[in-house]
Amino acid sequence: MLKVLKFGGTSVGTLDRIQNVADIIKTIKDDGHDVIAVVSAMSGQTNKLLEYAEHFSKSAMPNEIDMLLSSGERVTSALLSIALNEQGYKSTSMSGREAGIITNNDHTKARIESINTDNMKNAISDGKVIIVAGFQGISQHTSRVSTLGRGGSDLTAVAIAGAIKADVCEIYTDVDGIYTTDPRIEPKAKKLDKISYDEMLELASLGAKVLQNRSVEMAKKLNVNLVSRSSFTPEVEGTLITKEENIMEKPVVSGIALDKNQVRVGMYGVTDRPGIASLIFTALADSNINVDMIVQTVGVDGKTDLDFTIPTTDWEICKEVMKQFENDAENIDYNEAISKVSIVGVGMKSHTGVASKAFTALAKENINIRIISTSEIKISMIIEEKYSELAVRSLHDAYNLDK
Repeated sequence: MLKVLKFGGTSVGTLDRIQNVADIIKTIKDDGHDVIAVVSAMSGQTNKLLEYAEHFSKSAMPNEIDMLLSSGERVTSALLSIALNEQGYKSTSMSGREAGIITNNDHTKARIESINTDNMKNAISDGKVIIVAGFQGISQHTSRVSTLGRGGSDLTAVAIAGAIKADVCEIYTDVDGIYTTDPRIEPKAKKLDKISYDEMLELASLGAKVLQNRSVEMAKKLNVNLVSRSSFTPEVEGTLITKEENIMEKPVVSGIALDKNQVRVGMYGVTDRPGIASLIFTALADSNINVDMIVQTVGVDGKTDLDFTIPTTDWEICKEVMKQFENDAENIDYNEAISKVSIVGVGMKSHTGVASKAFTALAKENINIRIISTSEIKISMIIEEKYSELAVRSLHDAYNLDK
């Protein structure tokens, strides 16, 4: 098998941990598999480099920031390769350029356009382990080094796995897989053996922080089998993220997600006229504010109430944008003491009563639901923040996820 492995910042955070990663690679290589490992910078390294840049400038040119930040991953890849070579395993480190990764020219948040795998294929033919510096490539027109933004090393690994047609892409973090919910909230949470791309995308966008959305989207597009597992307990099987049709027994609900970083924006007594919602949400979109749940109700007096949620990070910008609509509403208020709890599962498509079970479970705990939003495989509810963890535990029980 050809395996692409990705090791995050905590997995390579110290020299001892880099040695631990080398041991994982040696075990896989000894089992007869070919290995391409993609590495992040040592934890804290990227922030340190940014601090160095800000010492001289708060607005440095993006292409210079890319030149600076890309060095962190190159350090890790060289150190890991040195460790493997020293122990008698043929290994070579590669920058994004040497791995053939071509991106667009959008520095600091570039997108991968193509990957020329010739260099990597030649190294594999020579029996070498390849250690790729993640998070980077070269821009297509200028050939300058470019970086891929948040989650860039995961993206590098998935893109390489897709381009070179690897059998599997294993993402190593400090968590040993995907759980039915956050085990810190519900100790009875169980690790899932398999989960579909769509369920993982929903859980990732709803607050589960194990995998980046962009990498799961790319895995789905390129049909790459992803495994989430831990570099600290490599003997433990992780969770496979794969096509829905590869999962025989589709659970009705796979997981419960919690996102406390939400603000509810309420506009009350809005004069109901065609185009008002369009004006409001266009203005929010123009300011790059990500609106999540929207509920509109029209009263008998022709006045409209409009509720929607935004990430806490967009709150201040949202207040500025909403000033232009103050004359269109009797009142605009903001509530940050809320959270979004969601249930996710592909089995919802073919089962009835999933929503009523959720509402009943919360009602039993006297938890009031403010906003409800549904999709084919998800039900999200806005509740008071103080009930967040109780809601997660009661929903986890309601769907017997500890079984």
